[in-house]
Formats: sequence, structure tokens, C-alpha cells
Amino acid sequence: MKKIGVILAGCGHIDGSEITEAVLTLLAIDKLNAQAIIIAPNANQHHVIDHLSKKEDAQARPRNILVESARIARGKIEDLAKIDHNQLDALVLPGGFGAAKNLCNFAFAGANAEVIPSVKNLLLKIHEAKKPIGGICISPAILSLVFGNKGVEVTVGDDPDTIATVEKMGAKHFIKKVTEVHVDKNLKIVTTPAYMHGNSRIHELAEGIEACVRAVINLC
Repeated sequence: MKKIGVILAGCGHIDGSEITEAVLTLLAIDKLNAQAIIIAPNANQHHVIDHLSKKEDAQARPRNILVESARIARGKIEDLAKIDHNQLDALVLPGGFGAAKNLCNFAFAGANAEVIPSVKNLLLKIHEAKKPIGGICISPAILSLVFGNKGVEVTVGDDPDTIATVEKMGAKHFIKKVTEVHVDKNLKIVTTPAYMHGNSRIHELAEGIEACVRAVINLC
């Protein structure tokens, strides 16, 4: 049974992982007879957003990415820094603003962003071992930051500004529908836009995310 690492970035689409995308990723892995190894950085998230008012809750206590991600994982989660890449056959990153705020600072620095060391190191080790990587929604921006110097091929939907930014980082962009994926066969990287198409229906997300996970597993 293939073991697929899933990197979460908190809980909630504005300041953490997009919950629907994360759950659909885990569902797809299970349906395809693989095992999800859920992981997250043991560090505080950038900030806390009230998901009802959509405003920052400046009075909220700092929230830990690993602890918040455990809500989605039902507690079955591991500290990303303690993961040996040899444990994994592949890696998948769901989206949500947490991917762009907590796993890197793309949401604030754009093309000048940096990926946090623990995430970058794991991505590089997985890639060096010639294992596949999947990116969903905004997380292909992380892949563009890490692999832009290799001309990585990605999709982040059809937003012109986001496309221009990932291309500035060296990535080659391909517009895809929510149900579609793009496969970079050379680098073994698979991406799908998911909620980068903001009005997508859940069954469409499920189709695209399952296609992404399937393509990742097929590359193992």
C-alpha cells in the first residue's frame, strides 16, 4: 500500500487548510487503496481569522498549525519536522490560505516569498528521491517557489494576477478547469485548481482532486 504524505496548514480556508479540499484529498487516497500520512509543521500560524466576519481576531490566542490541523486529521497527525521522507511514496498539499500564509509567505510577499524550511526540505528530499508531488488550489505556488528554477509546470486556475506571479517565479502555467489536472511528467508534479475557481461545486472539486491523487499514485 502506497503511503501518501498530506501536508496540512491549519484548519479553515482563510487562515489554514481548506477543509473541503483536505477531506476530499484524504477520501481520494483511501478510495485509491493508499494510506494517508497526515503531517503539519509544529509552529504558530500567521494569524487567526474569524471565518464568519472574515476579519482578523487580534485578541485570539496564537494557534499552532499542528494542533489546528489535528482537527481535520481526528488527531492522527505527525510533526512534519520528524517525518523521514523514506516513509513516504508521494506527497500532496491541499490548498487554503494557510498554504500561502503558514507554509510560506506567498500571500504577503508574492514572487519574493519564501517557503518555511521544514516544508521546503521535505519537498526537496521527496523530489530528489524521484517521488511524485501533488498540489491543490493555491499550493502550486509553493511548488513554484521551490521548483521554479527547474521550470515546473503548474495550474493555479485562471486568475491573471496569480498566474503572472507564479510565472515570475519561473513556473510554466497551464489553465485547467476545476475537474482537470496538469501533469509535469518531467518533474513528477501534478496540480489541480480546486477552489481557485471560487464558484466550484463540491462534486467538481471531488472529481479534480481524485484525478490529482490518482495521477500522483500512478507516478509512484
